[in-house]
Amino acid sequence: MNDILASTSAPESSHYLRAVTDMAQQCAVVAQDAIYTDNGIKLVDKGVQINGHLYDRLVQHKLREPIDSHLSVEGAVNTECLLAAALALTDSAPLARLLVQKMGSAQALLAPLQAMPLPASMAFKLTVMREQRPDLFQHSVLMVLVAGFLGIQSGLKEDQRVALAAAALLHDIGVLHMDSAWLDPQHTMTGAERKHLVAHPITAMLMVRDAQVYPRAVEVAVMEHHERLDGTGYPRSLMGEQISPLGRILLLSEVVTAFYDKYPDTPAQQLALVLRLNYRKFPADLSAQVLVLLHNKERSPDADLAPLGADASRYIDSLGQAFALWESAKQSVPEPALAQAMAQGGNNLLGFVDVRLRALAKVLAEAGAHPDQQSVVIEQLQGDDAGLAEIAVVWREALWQLQNIVNAGQRRWPASLERTHPADVVAAQWCEKVHRPM
Repeated sequence: MNDILASTSAPESSHYLRAVTDMAQQCAVVAQDAIYTDNGIKLVDKGVQINGHLYDRLVQHKLREPIDSHLSVEGAVNTECLLAAALALTDSAPLARLLVQKMGSAQALLAPLQAMPLPASMAFKLTVMREQRPDLFQHSVLMVLVAGFLGIQSGLKEDQRVALAAAALLHDIGVLHMDSAWLDPQHTMTGAERKHLVAHPITAMLMVRDAQVYPRAVEVAVMEHHERLDGTGYPRSLMGEQISPLGRILLLSEVVTAFYDKYPDTPAQQLALVLRLNYRKFPADLSAQVLVLLHNKERSPDADLAPLGADASRYIDSLGQAFALWESAKQSVPEPALAQAMAQGGNNLLGFVDVRLRALAKVLAEAGAHPDQQSVVIEQLQGDDAGLAEIAVVWREALWQLQNIVNAGQRRWPASLERTHPADVVAAQWCEKVHRPM
């Protein structure tokens, strides 16, 4: 943790510079101060209006300070803008309406936004997000409401809720430094792009630190918003108490908000099932608050999971194939090499995959959804479209976890892909097969 937090500032990126110059095509962006390279060459004079033609000049140089510390933008995001955006969500977004209904009013959820510091450089970043990535901006504002609800339910003090609101609002500003192509569901992410995705919480943390107005707890929580209690998250694979109190709230808020972003038709039902399946990944007390919130919505008559059942067979076949391939792969490793790898537990690629797959198999067995139980499950659910759809959600989530195992293994042991050890050969080959659609 300390080595990451010791980094000095957020990196500039070509993608962020492109977003800034593209935004300047729609609204006035002006240099309040001259912009210099790190070796003292002036690139832009004070008072110059930024436009798309400056992109090539800016992207070729390392800048002395972050570019947005020198820029002003017409109609920048401010506290009033954030409050208006949050209030609009309480009218238009089902999750926000659910939170307000539970709380009785929006006042307590909005109060931390009013007290939160918003320096000009951070307001500029949020303006870039609003203008160039409106979905991400809406997601971030919704995160404030979800995290605020969980903070209240957790008994946080007022100053802690303000810090939590800042972390929730700013948790994804690092995404502005990523290529937007990764959002396309048809886009296959490369190794380098996956590395940038894993790094975006660190980038966001550094940007928060650069603002020099937020407590350290905000930096830490922002960096932890993709961690998981069982160590399967990123960027540092923290476990249990290693994750800060605000980080625990933020990581669950991210999951809740993401389900309502991705599955607008049946988010409550699918989220409830996934939280139950992944009870080791999320704080039990906070998950319980979410499940209570979803209780009535989960059973609403206008929500129908049944169409998901059509994919049940495909999900379980892919899952069963992955487990079978792994057992076959282990058997192909010479006994001495296999024993050595397994003795090291999760400290090598083969041992890591084996530990994680056994944990996943245990969870599936406890849920009555292990591939070995397939014939019994399918037989029991014949004619029960809703039941089949629910188990399909479990299997789909398990496939998502399978991909996480592959991605985490390849990220932690990139040298294993060179296949200099017999155990590395089979583990790397299995990862490649599972990573491809089956």
